[in-house]
Amino acid sequence: MMVSGRQPEPGSVRLHGFQPPVGTPFGLEVNTVEDFFAQHADWPWNPPVPGRATFHYLIAVTEGELLHDVDHVTRTVAPGQWLWVRPGHTQCWHPPGGARSPFILFEPDVLRPDIARLLAPLTAHDAPPVLTPHPDDTLWLQQTALQLLDEHRALGHRPLDTHHALRRSLLESLLLRLANSPDITRTVRAAAPGTYARFLDALELHFREMHRAAEYAELLGCSVRTLSRAARETTGKGVRELIDERRLLEARRLLGSARWDARSVADHLGFTDPANFGRFFRDRTGLTPGAFAAEETTPLPPPPPG
Repeated sequence: MMVSGRQPEPGSVRLHGFQPPVGTPFGLEVNTVEDFFAQHADWPWNPPVPGRATFHYLIAVTEGELLHDVDHVTRTVAPGQWLWVRPGHTQCWHPPGGARSPFILFEPDVLRPDIARLLAPLTAHDAPPVLTPHPDDTLWLQQTALQLLDEHRALGHRPLDTHHALRRSLLESLLLRLANSPDITRTVRAAAPGTYARFLDALELHFREMHRAAEYAELLGCSVRTLSRAARETTGKGVRELIDERRLLEARRLLGSARWDARSVADHLGFTDPANFGRFFRDRTGLTPGAFAAEETTPLPPPPPG
């Protein structure tokens, strides 16, 4: 079992922490989706239960079609595509059906710092969850994923340090090639590398207590106009809209997988009145917080026979 459910402290978001099998070195685990399901028939897909993890899930679909919910949206991953669930994203498993997929789980600090900096657009919280590699890279990536799986299963065949160095090298090579995916290169070309990138970092740290563009502009040492222009040029959205989207995403996570009540979510996100939070949430989702929570915690019907 490579993950473990834990409740770090009362009232906090329930997370799955990384816990590889005994003897597995460092924060990297490689398996296949079909084997994982066969080994853990009663884990989070029976019935489907949303959750969050502190590590990366990376799945390469080689056959069939895989369905997976990421931040409350069902993603369809076709052969040749990759699913990436990053730390903190809410996810919910679907039965794999006929999907065949190498399945890579790794903690952020597995990557060497210089490689992690190169991969920042790929590992970013808001990067696309479904990646379609460049056609020149598709076969290479699948073969490298299978090589990584083979090396992971070769534990004990060579010195432990060498074994881990090979696994990390294969993982980093795979990710560097995956970063060439058009989904990522478009994002990099569009991004404002200075102001907007720094705004995203600040937003991730302060969205609970800072809700105005002027507060972020002051924190970043720029004018509101400069910050607004960077946001518009990169996303087509205003700063306030981006702040509200981040707060809404956290509200959906807390009401859904974490099962917080609306008053606690309102306090956590800096709303002075639960009624204001209710209006905020309803205007953007069409549901009250209570209705959304009830809908998210209703078990999905079983799949049809066959």
